[in-house]
Amino acid sequence: MKNVAITGQGVISCFGTNLPDFCHSLDTKQIAATRTPWSGEVDGNLFYAPVKGFNPTDWMDDRTIRGSDLFAQYAVAAAVAAVADSGIGELDPIRTAVVMGTSMAGAATLYDAQQAYSEGGFKAVPRKLQLMAWPNMAGGHIALRWNLHGPLLTISTACASSLDAIGIAARMIETGMADVAIAGGTDNGGAKVSGLGAARYGMTPTDIDDPYMVCRPFDRNRRGIIGGDGAGVVILERLDHARKRGARIDGLIKGYGSLSDGYHPSSPDPSGRWERAAMEAAQKEAGLSPRDIGAVVAHGTGTPVGDTAEIIAINETFADQPISVTSIKGNAGHTGGAAGVMNVMAGLHALRVQALPPTASTTDLDPTVRFNVPLAGPAPIERDAVQVNAFGFAGQDASLVIGRD
Repeated sequence: MKNVAITGQGVISCFGTNLPDFCHSLDTKQIAATRTPWSGEVDGNLFYAPVKGFNPTDWMDDRTIRGSDLFAQYAVAAAVAAVADSGIGELDPIRTAVVMGTSMAGAATLYDAQQAYSEGGFKAVPRKLQLMAWPNMAGGHIALRWNLHGPLLTISTACASSLDAIGIAARMIETGMADVAIAGGTDNGGAKVSGLGAARYGMTPTDIDDPYMVCRPFDRNRRGIIGGDGAGVVILERLDHARKRGARIDGLIKGYGSLSDGYHPSSPDPSGRWERAAMEAAQKEAGLSPRDIGAVVAHGTGTPVGDTAEIIAINETFADQPISVTSIKGNAGHTGGAAGVMNVMAGLHALRVQALPPTASTTDLDPTVRFNVPLAGPAPIERDAVQVNAFGFAGQDASLVIGRD
């Protein structure tokens, strides 16, 4: 892949609503986790990383707000920020694609609607329930915002959703289907039932008092995730299109790999072979070898089985060279459908400042780790490409290679 540039970024996260704050928080090991309002129901503590400082009226009109779930509102806001950041001005309505990813979509609206029906019957059901809950409404509202008529797709591949969305959008541009793409992912993961379900499934510990000890990627004593929510959007452009208008180029999409573990609904193949295959496929499309990669932004959930497979995949992919690897899940939580694009933003930031953010909360590395995990502070990057991973339930494996222009 040689002709896809990233020219704009927008993020709505637990660290606020602008990219500099997001990147600074990663570099300084800030952790946004706080106790959920319903912690008492799990006979312990349940932490999450909710979006902070988000006021939908700052980003969209009242009609959009009234007819949408938070997952769509986050996406619209991130898209508005990304388009502004790109300086692109007018978007060609035919030659602009929208590709968004989500895992939970409007599940929170569905939960609330079911409760309203149980308590109040038919007349209590929200009139716009479908318009608020359906997964394609995030991308749909983005297209409506700019009156776009190009390709409009919604990708739902669990925690790989936004990385797959970016990869698919990049291929649209590479093959001539579009000149510009608004791509990324979003999730409103702060719903009470979702958090309780994760705790019941053992995805997150409930017997820990300190939020700094909950999610510890690649740590010997890792226990699970911190749930999070938010959205991230990047603007992709045909490289010559971006250069012609004098755009700032944040990075290039060089390669994309996506495949299935085909192993288990929630656990990855413990050999890590298919995660490794996705990483190698992205490198192959990029025309790069492992020696050309300066760092990895890992999926790095902090779960015992999830990290085990990724550790093996990274160990084997980069067996003959030192590589620095980080995870941002201890900082920003696991943002589901937005996790991949937030990793991309961390990777672009690393390329820009030539240093990889540290892995927050991790203190005692798993002894099987054979790569460098920066713990005290950012680690220098000496090469021009970063690999970004996102692996999801049902065996969704996705990997991107991004690089400097």
